[in-house]
Amino acid sequence: MRVVLAEDLALLRDGLTRLLEAFEFEVVEAVDNGPDLLPSLLRHRPDVAVVDVRLPPTFTDEGLQAAIAARTEVPGLPILVLSQHVEPLYARELLSDRNGGVGYLLKDRVSNVAQFVDAVRRVADGGTAMDPEVVSQLLARREPLAVLTAREREVLGEMAEGRSNAAIAATLFITEKAVSKHINNIFTKLEMPPSDDDNRRVLAVLTYLNA
Repeated sequence: MRVVLAEDLALLRDGLTRLLEAFEFEVVEAVDNGPDLLPSLLRHRPDVAVVDVRLPPTFTDEGLQAAIAARTEVPGLPILVLSQHVEPLYARELLSDRNGGVGYLLKDRVSNVAQFVDAVRRVADGGTAMDPEVVSQLLARREPLAVLTAREREVLGEMAEGRSNAAIAATLFITEKAVSKHINNIFTKLEMPPSDDDNRRVLAVLTYLNA
């Protein structure tokens, strides 16, 4: 599985490269700045890109902007953002793109190697990997979420991580029947029409963020 890595800190960049290669990923290029990232993504068209948000020269949002631009050129290009920061505007734009895998993890909340590697693979396979804190910060900026109850917001956050009903029930200490009821309420309140799309649970979050 081919990876393009974007991280400006040399020690972390080298550590992530070694880690990924230890789990049989091929890091085809590791860049340390924003201007080099987009050409790298377009040149290699990797199976997944692991991208920091803030890269030189301005240390603002070069990583996210390059990721969004790359997905415009290569629809569905899997992008996993691994950052210390939540950049709301561009994060919503990236996460609301329904084509291909996307993820957004906070560096200091990745608790173990297996969790990180699983997230990389999930995004490469077209899935979603969302840090609950990222979801929380993005949802907090959406006033219309007042239509949801506190419990429905909790379920929505778990859904955004791709959890099954059983996993949500175990995490929130409620029954699977209650989870199903909350999810149906969420779909109704967010005006999500019936669909056979396997990603409908995640799109309930992503579509609303882009509304």
